Amino acid sequence: MPEAAHLIDRELSWLSFNERVLEMAEDSSIPILERVRFLTIFASNLDEFYMVRVASVLGKLESNPHLVNSAGYTAAELIAAISERVKELTLRHANLFKKTITPELKSHDIEIIRWDDLSDDERNHVSRIFSDRIFPVLTPLAVDPSHPFPYISGLSLNLAVIVKNPKSSEEYFARVKVPPILSRLVSVSPAANSKRFLLLEDLISIHLQELFPGMLIQDHYTFRITRNQDIELEDEDTEDLLDSLEQELARRRFGPPVRLEIEEGIDKHLLDKLCQELDINPANVLSLPAPLDLTDLTKIADLDLPKLKYPAFRSRTAAALSEVDSEEPDLFFAAIRQGEILLHHPYESFTSSVVQFLQHAAQDPNVLAIKQTLYRTSGDSPIIEALIEAAEAGKQVLAVIEIRARFDEQANVRWARKLEAAGVHVVYGLMGLKTHAKLSLVVRDESQGLRLYCHIGTGNYNPKTARFYEDLGILSADTVLTEDLTKLFNQLSGFAPHSTYSRLLVAPRTLRTGLLEKIENEIANAKAGKPAGIQMKLNSLLDEEFVEALYQASSAGVKIDLIIRGICAIRPGIKGLSENIRVRSILGRFLEHSRIYHFVNGGDNEYWIGSSDLMHRNLDRRVESLVRIERPAHKSSLQELIDLSISDETASWHQDADSWKRVTTDKSGEPLQDLQGIYVKRYRKARP
Repeated sequence: MPEAAHLIDRELSWLSFNERVLEMAEDSSIPILERVRFLTIFASNLDEFYMVRVASVLGKLESNPHLVNSAGYTAAELIAAISERVKELTLRHANLFKKTITPELKSHDIEIIRWDDLSDDERNHVSRIFSDRIFPVLTPLAVDPSHPFPYISGLSLNLAVIVKNPKSSEEYFARVKVPPILSRLVSVSPAANSKRFLLLEDLISIHLQELFPGMLIQDHYTFRITRNQDIELEDEDTEDLLDSLEQELARRRFGPPVRLEIEEGIDKHLLDKLCQELDINPANVLSLPAPLDLTDLTKIADLDLPKLKYPAFRSRTAAALSEVDSEEPDLFFAAIRQGEILLHHPYESFTSSVVQFLQHAAQDPNVLAIKQTLYRTSGDSPIIEALIEAAEAGKQVLAVIEIRARFDEQANVRWARKLEAAGVHVVYGLMGLKTHAKLSLVVRDESQGLRLYCHIGTGNYNPKTARFYEDLGILSADTVLTEDLTKLFNQLSGFAPHSTYSRLLVAPRTLRTGLLEKIENEIANAKAGKPAGIQMKLNSLLDEEFVEALYQASSAGVKIDLIIRGICAIRPGIKGLSENIRVRSILGRFLEHSRIYHFVNGGDNEYWIGSSDLMHRNLDRRVESLVRIERPAHKSSLQELIDLSISDETASWHQDADSWKRVTTDKSGEPLQDLQGIYVKRYRKARP
């Protein structure tokens, strides 16, 4: 395993990733509403980071405070390092909104204003809204000897109010929850196109006296807590995983607090009371300028103002499917038989390819069976509806649903029950393993006999996110590949633990060992003077065994290019260790989500795509798959994507041993090309 000094800690690397998101919000060349959206993404990312990752570190702090992790940190040291970094980033985030974004929004007549800035007519308008729609929903909760400190739900925005009894002069604490069911941004005008808003908590604050008649309002502050939201099923051998998960979801609401965000300037006595009542680690208290919780700025980012956003882009149908009549299943399947089809979303439409593939399968009387994995999908999923339609038509339908997909558990439980009710065979994969592979298999009765068709992708079967997630996939009728998928689905639904595959690497059995063997092969080729090289495009690279293998490859002279969107534990550029490793990161209007593995292989280049990153969970605790790409034209397309991503002419972040640096201009100061902009322009131009 690598020395601790040669590894970047997972949590600190993730914070560097979120800093890159923040830098997108800081970029004045990006349209203002898109910068607002990056502000919300930063805030939402940080919420999830605390709910899962910081919660995990705090758990280790309680159970084994002296244990040192692979990067050389004890839990206490890591919490301190996280706290310091988060405080720096969140203050930068808050000041960006207050000092830069807010004035620029105002220049476009978009305002989030305070009560004192309202006209009399506007005050009357919002006061009526308060009386009619807000006051009846509010529930002030006092804290005194007969009223215990109330339960504070995770991520809820709250007002901490100090009230005083004018007769006894005693002061009391009260909490008012800002109702999440109501819009956080209250339009100050009845006009439909109004772009001036008052924050809901400010409107409530102005009317606090109505909530506590006869009491004196001494002070008030906003605060917000984050709770541990990670789910751990202690016994996966239970007879009913669905029921166990539903019980755990109910308990998750009451997870212990892991972060307290408070409005700066809060009274110290009140802060101490909140920390004591919530049992919060002082290191995880963040004092920030109001407003807290900028995730709600999504309403601003969603305003229908095209000139303040990225230019509109609409996916085009993949060339191999562009001439196919969408009403003719025979023609669609014939197009796949003519040759494997490589898909690149969102530039190529997910709906006219993957969704249509499954809809045709559901409606085509020649289709006998459909087998499908589902990790995350949309609320009104046409894929779910297609599976239900197929089952109701008498086809054999198998759905492997991952009901433990984090934060989608409740939705996936609902889909599981709905599919079961329609007659779909629903299974939850293998005991102890999450099913993360993106697979679809269709069995069709044709004149030549049964023929199988499949889709394998790098992203979820979610038509909504497919519009802004960059992903790859293939549609294929290759008999070798469909035989592989038949074996894999049999393993997921039954008992086939020793299946072997020809075009697939499958975790947890063959993916780790298969990729490590390929790295060893590159080392051997480099030492023998043969062509050698490794290129990977991933979301995350964390696994220590792979970090060590890449260090060994670098030391052997193998040139390694890594394009990592998120977490990266490797330290490039260390003399004698990682001088041959180059790391880039790309963020943009679309979320870079595809995974590509390229091995030069002595000149016989191999390319693999699939669902797996190089993390412990992907390699050892999930069912993942990578598929080898066969067609020369598809290999060329993947290589072009890699070449553009690592090019010195493309804007990106460059990682050195200790930090990331954004590079957007060349040496003469001219702007570098935008990777996603290249593809947007290309596919827009190619539209018929």
